[in-house]
Amino acid sequence: MSKIQRGVSLYSFQEEMFLGQMSVEDCVAFAASIGANGIEILPEQNMPRFPNIDDAEVARWQDMLERHGAHFTCYDMFLDTKLRKGETMSDEEQVESIRRDLLLCNRLGIRNMRVLVFVRPDILEKCVPYAEQLDVHMGVEVHAPWHLEHAWILRTIEVADRLGTQHLGILPDMGIFMKHYPPEFRARFQRQGARPEVAQFIVDQHEAKIMCEYTIYEVAVKMGGNKAEIAMAETLRHAPFANPRRIKDYAPYFSHIQAKFYGMAQDCTDPTIAYDEVIPELVKCGWEGTLSSEYEGNRWVQDVMPVDSREQVRRQHVMFENLIARAEATAQAGAAVA
Repeated sequence: MSKIQRGVSLYSFQEEMFLGQMSVEDCVAFAASIGANGIEILPEQNMPRFPNIDDAEVARWQDMLERHGAHFTCYDMFLDTKLRKGETMSDEEQVESIRRDLLLCNRLGIRNMRVLVFVRPDILEKCVPYAEQLDVHMGVEVHAPWHLEHAWILRTIEVADRLGTQHLGILPDMGIFMKHYPPEFRARFQRQGARPEVAQFIVDQHEAKIMCEYTIYEVAVKMGGNKAEIAMAETLRHAPFANPRRIKDYAPYFSHIQAKFYGMAQDCTDPTIAYDEVIPELVKCGWEGTLSSEYEGNRWVQDVMPVDSREQVRRQHVMFENLIARAEATAQAGAAVA
């Protein structure tokens, strides 16, 4: 069995769930049907009674997962620091909110908790004793525009190293490996009025990895960009391409990946995210964990066509199977020669 497991975040099906076209159980059943048995949950979205979850509801979730041969892999927490108008949660309230999530995580049998990137490292340090007691790994989401070597991310790693804990680390979002500009973005901005030649300029700038502020200035000032063109250029601030070869250096700090994608081609390849470079690196370093689909293309196409999250997720898992198998075969061949 491969060390890399496959799963799905229920976030991937938000369009169909919002429109009443799929229930939570429909999402779980579909994921399991394509071999993506690991389920990443967003309790605030997927549990109507959150945070007041009783034992009966926990049992219902466990029964549902068992019926479909699925299991939980990750719990996505949120920290409502501005819950009260005009004031921010105190440090003590933030710690208590995270402790509440850790407790529910443990009750659900989940060992990975996604922590939003804005949560301060010193707050998380205070939560480590609870995470260790409850055996839950707190992974700070490395989400664009942050990246693996961003100072803010490294602060969390420094805390984990100093404490010598296995219960604090990171959780990469694959949007940080955006090698090519998403076709879905370009098409949406052109529908909103971006001129094709300006859109092509922005795509070319991203392809050449030109600093985004230069591109924004060129479009807004020199090219007299309209609203859609400037907005398209500004997306480059959230379109980094981190070096896939560096992921091995951070692999000890995570066991779950949010496998972000915006759209899969009909041949089951991703035209945007460099999975063909990242997955071989994960295999080479012996990483063990779950690739959890996170489809975000819905918001970019919903104005022009029905969203089919199931087909998009299915295609991504065909790609995962192919890339993992190929990378593992290459690694085994290399080991045999050695």
